[in-house]
Amino acid sequence: MVRQLGELENAIMTRVWRWNRPVTVREVLLDLQSEREIAYTTVMTVLDKLHRKGWLRRERAGRAYRYEPVSSREAYTAALMNDAWATSDNPAAALVHFFGLMSPEQREALRDALRVAALFPSDPPPADSPRPEPDTGETAPGATR
Repeated sequence: MVRQLGELENAIMTRVWRWNRPVTVREVLLDLQSEREIAYTTVMTVLDKLHRKGWLRRERAGRAYRYEPVSSREAYTAALMNDAWATSDNPAAALVHFFGLMSPEQREALRDALRVAALFPSDPPPADSPRPEPDTGETAPGATR
């Protein structure tokens, strides 16, 4: 059931991004019904849930709401991956298994992303951590080089 709900959320978000305009429950429903049987109340509930999660904003249009995405597909995907990773008791092992599931193209995209991420400085050390002394080239008294 949880997987089906996640798949339905993804299917709805995909449509909202593709249409790139505010959409109603009925529009999403009619499009989904071309692929599967689904009730109006199910689509309405999922759109409301996505709104409460902060992925969609909505605006009243008469008696209905119009929904539109708050952020990009990439940000949504990253948040889903982070949520899934956070549920693991062993995040390193989860990543190893995840990498094993990747296609060669996905692994290359990961390498590219890691190269881009390396361009950005890492977080500074905590204020209370010891900082290494700068090397001035001088030898301290009693020390050998």
